[in-house]
Amino acid sequence: MARRNYDYIVVGAGSAGCVLADRLTRDSETTVLLLEAGEPDEKREIHIPAGFPELFKSEVDWEYYTEPQEHAADRRLYWPRGKTLGGCSSTNAMIYIRGHQWDYDHWADLGNEGWDYASMLEYFERAENFEPAGSPYHGLGGPLNVTEPTSPRPVSRAFVRAATQAGYDRNDDFNGADQAGFGLYHLTQKDGKRHSAAVGYLHPALDRKNLTAETGAQVTEVTIEDGRATGVEYVQDGREQSASASEEVVVSAGAVNSPQLLMLSGIGDPDHLEEHDIEVEAESPGVGRNLQDHLFAFNVYETDEDVSTIDDADKLQNVAKWFVLKRGKLTSNVGESGGFVRTSDDEPAPDLQYHFAPSYFMEHGLANPEEGRGLSIGATQLRPESRGRITLHSDDPFEAPRIDPNYLSEEEDLEILVEGLKRAREIASQSALSEYVEKEVWPGEDVQTDEELAQHVRETCHTVYHPVGTCKMGDDDEAVVDDELRVHGVEGLRVVDASVMPTLVGGNTNAPTIAIAEKAADLIREERAGAEREPVPADDD
Repeated sequence: MARRNYDYIVVGAGSAGCVLADRLTRDSETTVLLLEAGEPDEKREIHIPAGFPELFKSEVDWEYYTEPQEHAADRRLYWPRGKTLGGCSSTNAMIYIRGHQWDYDHWADLGNEGWDYASMLEYFERAENFEPAGSPYHGLGGPLNVTEPTSPRPVSRAFVRAATQAGYDRNDDFNGADQAGFGLYHLTQKDGKRHSAAVGYLHPALDRKNLTAETGAQVTEVTIEDGRATGVEYVQDGREQSASASEEVVVSAGAVNSPQLLMLSGIGDPDHLEEHDIEVEAESPGVGRNLQDHLFAFNVYETDEDVSTIDDADKLQNVAKWFVLKRGKLTSNVGESGGFVRTSDDEPAPDLQYHFAPSYFMEHGLANPEEGRGLSIGATQLRPESRGRITLHSDDPFEAPRIDPNYLSEEEDLEILVEGLKRAREIASQSALSEYVEKEVWPGEDVQTDEELAQHVRETCHTVYHPVGTCKMGDDDEAVVDDELRVHGVEGLRVVDASVMPTLVGGNTNAPTIAIAEKAADLIREERAGAEREPVPADDD
């Protein structure tokens, strides 16, 4: 079969890949091949917001598991990752959080020019269509719809009132002038449905003649010749395929699959590659390192308030209300309200985040009681000190890599999560919320000391679904890409996704990933335009 040629090949149609496919093909002279290992985003539960827990361990989930975590009761933790058009933006809880201004200024302080908050705000605004409108911190007319919750549960509002009773500020916009405080989350939804990167960016672009989007196509290798990425090899319908890129290959496969693909292609720690008989194309010891992730530690309560919870959201009347009106319990993103707090006045930004769910949410919702109704408060340390690593199991691209986030290896991470549980209890005890609470299920009223709470964290914590950092940008020895996201040591190759973040942002990671891709699209276009303007050198006579 002839090897097809494109200007750009984008590997992965997740949040970043969808942005790139749209932005790059707005130039009708630019051809793009977009390759996605998963299938189209047609599964009904993708588009019904409250249905996202049903996507766990389904055909649209990579269904990864960590290595046994020494500091988390030796458990192998489940890591869902989106495997469909839109990637995790098609399977996540739809919370729109950019992170704190300090995060981006910190990236710039690390030597990454152009990644400060003032520079990044342009890309957040460009991406966004903010339905409430009228805010100097938000955009209008962008591809990604951001809105207030359609039908938040009364108990989610009660959680916010309880937080203010406990002494915290009210905050109606975590992405505005200040992040600290409690309120309802803004969501990537439109008309009561999920508004993923696939819906916002990719679907409108699919009819363009210069965009070729292939699903069920898993890339197995980036081909590299004389130090330059020239294309990819991939498998689709059991057949080996190949394609060439005259300009660039852009890897947007996420914090797990991007480093895996680089290593399979010969880019990584030479010792590790040689262990798997992979020829070294570029020595890059940081590939797969610097893995960071947010952890949930939960307080869970039993309630008898059927109107206020969404544990019965799949009942016929709720289903009918969603299909007819696009309102009601099925519009819930589960984590409806939350907040950001500083555990110390010395912190430059809030270091603790809360997600409140008007339902049970125990072990991703997979361990919920079969009967009854619950309320869940998830505490998250925003900037963990622990660092982990992605490595290969083998040179087989269809074998999942080893995922070792090394959770709680730094004592401070555990201490802040314990503090988070204690503060959650304080909020739950306030009159606005206590009227809904029957009893504490997790950790349980008999769990009181810091050590007992720490053990609860070790035994029950799980990912908040925010892995980043495994192809970090920078110019130090462990940096994989530069501040224009070009892979060190290989021409014509970039990484554009959450893996390039040098440090975790203070909040959910989907909005930052989309902004990263928006900026990357500009960088790619600018580089191509600059190359086209370069004068041709005169012949030496």
